[in-house]
Amino acid sequence: MIRGLTTTWQKFNLALEYYGKMKSLGVKSDNFTYPFVFISCGNLLALKTGKLAHSEVVRNGLCSDFHVVHSLITMYSRCGQVDFARKLFDEMGERDLVSWNSMISGYSRMGFAKEAVELFGEMREEGLEPGEMSLVSVLGACGDLGDLNLGRWIEEYVMEKGMELNTYIGSALIDMYGKCGNLVSARRVFDGMRKKDVITWNAMITGYAQNGLSDEAISLFNAMKEAGTDPNEVTLIEVLSACASIGAMDFGKWIDEYASKRGFQNDVYVATALVDMYAKCGNLDHAFRVFENMPKKNEVSWNAMISALAFHGRAQEALSMFKRMSQEGGAARPNDITFVSLLSACVHVGLVDEGHRLFDLMSSSFGLVPKIEHYSCMVDLLSRAGRVNEAWDFIQKMPEKPDEILLGALLGACHKLKNVDVGERVMQLLLEIEPSNSGNYVISSKIYANMRRWDDSARMRVLMKQKGVAKTPGCSWIDLDGQLREFHAGDLVFEDAQDIYQVLDILYDDMTMEVYIVDVDLL
Repeated sequence: MIRGLTTTWQKFNLALEYYGKMKSLGVKSDNFTYPFVFISCGNLLALKTGKLAHSEVVRNGLCSDFHVVHSLITMYSRCGQVDFARKLFDEMGERDLVSWNSMISGYSRMGFAKEAVELFGEMREEGLEPGEMSLVSVLGACGDLGDLNLGRWIEEYVMEKGMELNTYIGSALIDMYGKCGNLVSARRVFDGMRKKDVITWNAMITGYAQNGLSDEAISLFNAMKEAGTDPNEVTLIEVLSACASIGAMDFGKWIDEYASKRGFQNDVYVATALVDMYAKCGNLDHAFRVFENMPKKNEVSWNAMISALAFHGRAQEALSMFKRMSQEGGAARPNDITFVSLLSACVHVGLVDEGHRLFDLMSSSFGLVPKIEHYSCMVDLLSRAGRVNEAWDFIQKMPEKPDEILLGALLGACHKLKNVDVGERVMQLLLEIEPSNSGNYVISSKIYANMRRWDDSARMRVLMKQKGVAKTPGCSWIDLDGQLREFHAGDLVFEDAQDIYQVLDILYDDMTMEVYIVDVDLL
């Protein structure tokens, strides 16, 4: 009964309930009972129950039973206790392929990709031939590490051994190549598979979506439907992400309708993806409608809505939504991401005092330790408000070194406010981080020029030439009749270039007649 509830019906709560009844009736558990108990505990993250059952295993002298130990390793791994799992593995007197698979899978599943790959290497050194489960687990780790060489070796191994390119291995290969950015190889594996189920299609669609190839992701989704494979929640989430990336709101609306007809809209992750898609496509009303209609909201849902409001510059509404989350969210409590969105909202509208309050609230009320992202938001907020000295103080307190985006924003503020003191310190850091960025030299030169320190201004230009740094030409994009057009400064080769420059000449003449004075700092 316990086995059936665990493996056939996956009623893990009920399996543990029957296990409890079995104990209360005085029926002794054996080596056939515990593996299914531990599988249920692992799926429910019921660590306390699992530990109690483990103590019974010790008392009943079953610590040397392979099946019991394998299920224990899996249970501890899934519950995040990878060290316990490894201790059990190391204490095994004899290990078979299943033992190695259990530990490698545990490492890979819990995000310990480096350890999974290292253990896979040790297994091969022991002379064991990896099986399907080993290969699938290690391919997941290869994707996380970006280890394309090992991933390719596994594909060659599969071909050499004549193993069937089934859903599990094929999808794992596609996923690995996708995470490593090799979409050509991913598509080659995909096209070479005779049978494709929803997992296979999802792996390829995800690869396209997560590598910025949104059009290809949407096109493959259409091909999936034509092939007669029904999309699931994962499919819709990835396609909605692709729609959000390119602003394809019409197709996103179709997904919304499809999800509603199939009952997927009640899935918290699909609904959250819809909120994100509508917000990024500029339709905040639709995003809010989906959010309010969600029967259940988690912290990701609340964060998506707060982020949407912040992205659209509606800071006060974002703050009100945060207050609602704190009061109505239940188990969904504000986290690091919530405060990044809130601080970003403050940046958009210049709410410096509110930003300070939220930054302090993180630790005082929610026990959160500010990360580099939160410090970055505060530096940006203070820089835009012209409080560059305070911004520099925040940089000094940051747990990690500031990145070039943060420092670039502060340097721009120093240029605007003609603050050479802080500007010089920021310049030094920026030139160390990205010595090939022409913008840093140009702005630094202008800061000195504003203070009439001509020698220093010229020195920055000379330094730029000495390092062989060229100024990147300006570039802009416009969506015209559904086609994305790209323009570079001084470019004469694109279509209609002559007509465009004629219009610019007319605008320039009109500006001259209006006695418009050009701001050379903007050139």
